[in-house]
Amino acid sequence: MLFIYIRHGEPIYEPDDLTELGRLQAEAVAKRLAEIGVDKIYSSTSNRAIQTAVPTAKLLGKEITLLDFANESHPWENLTIKTPFGKKTWLYQAQETIDLFYTKEIADLGFDWYLHPKIYKASFPEEMKRIQTESNAFFASLGYQALGNGKYRVIRDNDDHVALFAHQGFGFAFLSLLLNIPYPYFCTRFEIGHAEITLIEFKNVAGFCYPKVRSLSDGSHLR
Repeated sequence: MLFIYIRHGEPIYEPDDLTELGRLQAEAVAKRLAEIGVDKIYSSTSNRAIQTAVPTAKLLGKEITLLDFANESHPWENLTIKTPFGKKTWLYQAQETIDLFYTKEIADLGFDWYLHPKIYKASFPEEMKRIQTESNAFFASLGYQALGNGKYRVIRDNDDHVALFAHQGFGFAFLSLLLNIPYPYFCTRFEIGHAEITLIEFKNVAGFCYPKVRSLSDGSHLR
């Protein structure tokens, strides 16, 4: 299976929609995915993700299946902090947190990064667990049973190309768990740009697979 992750195009957050540039980006994504080939299309329930998926669905004659667990409103509620000025922001956008994420203390905590006393908040482990649980169910429906540590048992092999249109804030947590990379590493060292495409291969090796990145946040179709 080839899993394709696409962040929505340039958005208007209020109301939830795309800019004119975002709509052009969505059209470019559709043309690129037509070259790759897509068998199944999934989208977050947010309008900006759906609107990004629509051109691909139309071009390829596919239905869009909505996944509320991928809606960014959930991590926005549970994986954010307030700055000293009272502004709500993502952990990876607050300079103090970014600096902390590069420390040995966080590295030593690994997947328990949220236990660090400077950032601990009960909603952090709860949200990561929610995403992990829902992700496991999603991939199980596609034939891959999560065994932990980034390893999957192939319970129903397939050659499908599966696309999920979603977000950056959700994507950093979702992909870090999928690839077994601690969240502080992933969100501070990689990027997920508007309408960029990530390809992850689920290769069956003797009944098991370890998802492997073929390309991360490719934006060549936008240029």
